[in-house]
Amino acid sequence: MKKEWFDAAAWEQAWEEDPMAQTNRMKQAGIDMTRSFDGKADSFNREVFSEGGRRRSERIIRWIEGQNIDLKGLRVLDIGAASGGFAVPFAQRGAVVTAVEPCLPLVELLRQNTEELNREHTRVDIVPQAFEELDIAAKGWQQAFDLVFVSMCPAIADWKSVERVLACARRYCYISLSAGEREHSLLNEVLPLVGGGGKREGAGAPDMGYLLHLLYLKGFAYESIVTWEMKSADYSPEQAVDEVMSLLKHSRIRDDHPTRRIVSDYVAATYGEGPVPVSQGGRFGKVLIRVQKESMYSRNEKL
Repeated sequence: MKKEWFDAAAWEQAWEEDPMAQTNRMKQAGIDMTRSFDGKADSFNREVFSEGGRRRSERIIRWIEGQNIDLKGLRVLDIGAASGGFAVPFAQRGAVVTAVEPCLPLVELLRQNTEELNREHTRVDIVPQAFEELDIAAKGWQQAFDLVFVSMCPAIADWKSVERVLACARRYCYISLSAGEREHSLLNEVLPLVGGGGKREGAGAPDMGYLLHLLYLKGFAYESIVTWEMKSADYSPEQAVDEVMSLLKHSRIRDDHPTRRIVSDYVAATYGEGPVPVSQGGRFGKVLIRVQKESMYSRNEKL
């Protein structure tokens, strides 16, 4: 076995330079992740707080609680909080939440969604900036939070960014990332028509693999799980076309008039006036890192 397998520095460099890593793919596609939700914040918010969206958030929170973590009274840093899909239930469980979110339309929705929680005293403090741009030392955030929570957020780009997140954690850190190529039924239908080939196969985004291996090499204790998750929704033809055009950028296919016409004609011919049913999802990895060293037999667990 090659010695590089156990060389943490080699793995750090590989993650930073991997063109398939999520953040590198976004940069290559010219996507500004702090602005990518500007035009779809409202629809995203509706989905997050729908019955299905609430169930998905609840499953993740229950998994965290299942690691013998009681959220009541904890200081939680939610990085990439969006419109509050996790910040709200964290606060409802008694946590005191600092929610970091750079997308201003999502920030406004986050304020609306936490208005009642913050009526008597602040349960969710909103920081409308990108975490990557914050001076965590100046803000007094070093080891200031019991739980740092980072769900599907571009703040995790490489190991240096992981260390920056971990620096804020006193006890626990939760990170979730894609663990493979994302699935999108309509995109798979359209790709062959615009020169993108057929359905994409392979490992896809490798970030979760890099993260877990480096956590192992650097001696962290953690629990992890990889799940397959899909969701379905009906779109109007206009919404469906806009979403596919934004996703095509990930395959380096430009959003120009000829491409948009091909996609629009396909949607019109196949789905008429709508609705357009879309299934999307994929494999997702979740890891809960225990920053403090503790024996599994010292957690008051019934074994």
